[in-house]
Amino acid sequence: MLSGKQKRYLRSLAHHLQPIFQVGKGGTNDQIIRHISEALERRELIKVSILNNNLDDPKEIAEELAEGAGAELVQLIGRTIVLYKESQEYKQIELP
Repeated sequence: MLSGKQKRYLRSLAHHLQPIFQVGKGGTNDQIIRHISEALERRELIKVSILNNNLDDPKEIAEELAEGAGAELVQLIGRTIVLYKESQEYKQIELP
């Protein structure tokens, strides 16, 4: 679990990032979760956007992606999700 201070720090780092994945009307599946896990291993911090044609609850999608990828849900604003997972090989972010 991340502390409030750590989440605040990660939100500041994620502010300038562009979403690299989109969840469409098909919702989440094993393949998108696998791709997100691989991206988190390389980048540690990513944004995912939920398209308007997806009628599922954004909070449920965010929790499902975080749980499936073994990541921490840093932030959910509107239809944008910020996920963090400490990398084993490519560690770049030092948490306070």
